[in-house]
Amino acid sequence: MTRLAGKTALITGAARGIGLAFAQKYVSEGAQVAIADIDMARATAAAARIGPAAIAVEMDVTRQDSIDAAVARTVAALGRIDILINNAAIFTAAPIVEIERADYARVFDINVAGTLFTMQAVARHMIDAGIKGRIINMASQAGRRGEPLVAVYCASKAAVISLTQSAGLNLIRHRINVNAIAPGVVDGEHWDGVDAFFAKYENKAPGQKKAEVGAAVPFGRMGTAEDLTGMAVFLASDEAAYIVAQTYNVDGGNWMS
Repeated sequence: MTRLAGKTALITGAARGIGLAFAQKYVSEGAQVAIADIDMARATAAAARIGPAAIAVEMDVTRQDSIDAAVARTVAALGRIDILINNAAIFTAAPIVEIERADYARVFDINVAGTLFTMQAVARHMIDAGIKGRIINMASQAGRRGEPLVAVYCASKAAVISLTQSAGLNLIRHRINVNAIAPGVVDGEHWDGVDAFFAKYENKAPGQKKAEVGAAVPFGRMGTAEDLTGMAVFLASDEAAYIVAQTYNVDGGNWMS
């Protein structure tokens, strides 16, 4: 299938995990992709594995000059940006009385400000070029609720859902559709770090929390990055042209909204 033939996508945090799975799927659907990541060595290796339809672009979403340079490099190399996936994010956990201001600031700088200002930079390009674009923000089921140890991360992903709604309503006048995906628990390198937080604060053995959350998913297992690619393709395709400002749960039945 080539539902994204002729399209160009910029995907942040795409050197590994979910972002890399999106890049691989998009190329299989006919798109060109810019793998944007702060880890340029890993992004370059990922692009090389995917092939000539992928390029690596250095991007630090906490720096506006880096965002602007990555957008400009993508346009210069690939001609345009039709699709943006705001995937770059970090996780943190701590009891309320132990949250550190610096940790809070870093999470919001990457997860929220990074999403907003990358979206802004790409939307400006789309408007100037007359592109009827697609912007997909990565939220989380954590943004749908609070969790005792995950206040900062939950709040950051709730903010992504809210930004998606506001940006979606604002940008659709330019025929730029903004929507989001809210994954549940997704297995992979990221979850090793998450498991370590819970091992520390809940006095669990390494791997215990991961096994528990996987067993609690109604589908019967944790998700994989590949489980999310279908929604990412759909929201970028012409089939989703009338979908505006929505956040879709892709979580094996963990959360209903």
